[in-house]
Amino acid sequence: MHTETPLMPGPILTDDELASVRREYRAARLLPARTYHDPAILEWERDHILRADWVLVAREEDVAEPTSFVRIEVDGEDIIVVRGRDESIRAFYNVCQHRGTAVEERECGKAVRFQCPYHAWIYDLEGTLIRAKHTDDLEDFSFAEYSLRPIHVATWQGFVFLNLSADEPEPLEGHLGDLVDQLSRFDFRNLRSAKQIIYDVNANWKFIAENYSECYHCPGVHPQLNKLTPYDLGGDYDPHGAWQGGWMELVDGAETMALDGGHGSRHNRPPMCGVTSEDERRIYYYVLWPLAFLSIHPDYLLVHRLEPIAPDRTRVICDWLFEPETIGKPDFDPSEPVEFWDLTNRQDWHVCELQQRGTRSRTWVSGRYSNNEPSVQAFDLMVAARYAGEPFPSRPTVRDRFDTPVPKPLGDAGNGNGTANGNGHAAGKDRLGARAKASSGG
Repeated sequence: MHTETPLMPGPILTDDELASVRREYRAARLLPARTYHDPAILEWERDHILRADWVLVAREEDVAEPTSFVRIEVDGEDIIVVRGRDESIRAFYNVCQHRGTAVEERECGKAVRFQCPYHAWIYDLEGTLIRAKHTDDLEDFSFAEYSLRPIHVATWQGFVFLNLSADEPEPLEGHLGDLVDQLSRFDFRNLRSAKQIIYDVNANWKFIAENYSECYHCPGVHPQLNKLTPYDLGGDYDPHGAWQGGWMELVDGAETMALDGGHGSRHNRPPMCGVTSEDERRIYYYVLWPLAFLSIHPDYLLVHRLEPIAPDRTRVICDWLFEPETIGKPDFDPSEPVEFWDLTNRQDWHVCELQQRGTRSRTWVSGRYSNNEPSVQAFDLMVAARYAGEPFPSRPTVRDRFDTPVPKPLGDAGNGNGTANGNGHAAGKDRLGARAKASSGG
């Protein structure tokens, strides 16, 4: 099982600050301003979150064939992801163990082996050092010891996840928890990317995740989106695992999310594999802790991946994924969903950047959640749990539907740990858990 990485000397947040985030929803406060601005906090997050938890980094299609590889960057580390001749996907730091030279210069391609361009040390596709001239008489030298440094890798639904921890991590499916069952009816593995856009956002990664977690801002910030999925029609899930999520309901006549109003805008795009009649009336939104968002539409999957660059800067990679048969149609045209979400993304980035600017003020210490933002607190509770070195809590407040007048607390959540009984499970969860699983076919 995964062992929590020890905290750095001294608490990130004081006991009072942690308690203020973890109070019952209507009494709680947001994370303190310094968690979004202090470089020392971002460095702690790098060590104890980005390099300790499973992070979604790529798609299996990026290394679709044996001997294919792709270079990616995770938290400043240059990494090779390669599919071996045995079809297994592996990952290694792109560092020759001789003098530290990057072994591979290409961004992607095919490789029968990896050969360092400096002194020609050769590694096979399993990372094993197989040739190093003029080392035969060295004392205490072994090829095994100087092989490429491996990285934990796992796949789910066609996504490639890495865990940079030196210790053996919790299995990916244990990390994802009941999300695995909830999304099991879909077959995302076969989806293919039709478009990718990379954004550079001058905002902290947590502001972007909090923004994604609520639609309180939608009427003013996203008028096009709010016309298709009104901000007060939908519901939340009660997650068990490193995720949170919910759904929004499409208005009558709308088929998907598109700039033409969603009416007839699927353009002969059939539903994705596994989509039910109920799914065709919903847009699902999931945060996969810590740095990925999945937005499930009837006809496509939208994926956001975050790369924290600085306390006030985040790179966001956005992919539009479709069924291969849909992409193969002669009249396939993804421009409507791409343009819709490109506009929506830029609207979000604008307000996130304004938030980053405003919270620099000494006058803003920590805000309050409106009664439309329990999902924001749900994300902040995951952050607070990591800051405290504790397991993720069940959320204290869940709305089975957004149009419920008052959010319903699950049990007594005012004990400072965000749970009803202190063990990570809220006593009242079964009502929504059963509803969520029933609606997802899990």
